[in-house]
Amino acid sequence: MTSIVFMGTPQFAAPILASLIDTGYDVLAVVTQPDRRVGRKHVLTASPVKQVAVEHGIEVLQPEKIGGSAEMQRIIDLQPDLIVTAAFGQFLPTKLLKAAKLAAVNVHGSLLPKYRGGAPVQYSIINGEKETGITIIYMVKKMDAGDMLAQQAIPIEKDDDTGTMFDKLSVVGRDLLLATLPKLIAGEITATPQPEDEVTFAPNIQPEQEVLDFFNKTAEQIDNQVRGMRPAPIAYAMMDGKRTKFWEVTPLTETVSQAAGQVVRKAKHELVIAAANGTALAVKTLQPAGKPKMTITDYLNGAADKFATGEQVITK
Repeated sequence: MTSIVFMGTPQFAAPILASLIDTGYDVLAVVTQPDRRVGRKHVLTASPVKQVAVEHGIEVLQPEKIGGSAEMQRIIDLQPDLIVTAAFGQFLPTKLLKAAKLAAVNVHGSLLPKYRGGAPVQYSIINGEKETGITIIYMVKKMDAGDMLAQQAIPIEKDDDTGTMFDKLSVVGRDLLLATLPKLIAGEITATPQPEDEVTFAPNIQPEQEVLDFFNKTAEQIDNQVRGMRPAPIAYAMMDGKRTKFWEVTPLTETVSQAAGQVVRKAKHELVIAAANGTALAVKTLQPAGKPKMTITDYLNGAADKFATGEQVITK
């Protein structure tokens, strides 16, 4: 029986771990990020990966930093055949990678060499890509740079956001890994180097990237950004003088004459705002500061006579 140390943290990785257990691999230990405080009540919460491990009685290691830790030495002492990672969230030292008798492999959420880094799904959506996918690679010390063992693409639909794509990619990653590991173990797979001239990066999302720029971005680009930031951290703009989160918008095909950030039209159930280059979008769901998420209908019910055509409602 092939032994594995699995390393991962978010929900994306949980079904991948569960599938390895259910398929009969000997999962010696699971390494995941330390429990974090979540929500308004700051409840100390185990990662989804830890929850799967605990359910199956598997040893859990939770180093704040893996390099030089006692947990790293524990993994080395276990002498696993494979180390498998999926959105673990930390760099692995070369000494640890070499501890795997057969290989250390990573399930990465992009079509490498595009979007190396911690936020490949977000960038794929924000940049308007038509597809993304999973790439299984050998792990090396350089970030997401290992030779490719397998790859599978899936489309990004117009209503997909980061949440839905992670759910879809988790299933793809699970199935692709299960199909790849037997070939890897049997020595029947040839790895392919990543073309260095095609490399792009997807570093972790920074706070400034949450800001919607109606003045330089088209309606379609704003929609991409909104979906790329959903379900977290949620993109926002200054609207009616308040920091307002935009949960859902719809880019329209019409060309408008209003300046970016101005109201194109308002009705009982509709608010259309101009963006860059004569484009416009309909606001569907938003969340003003200090208030709950609401539909545009509920929002406008409390807006009285605001939002006249031509009014500048989005400001820098």
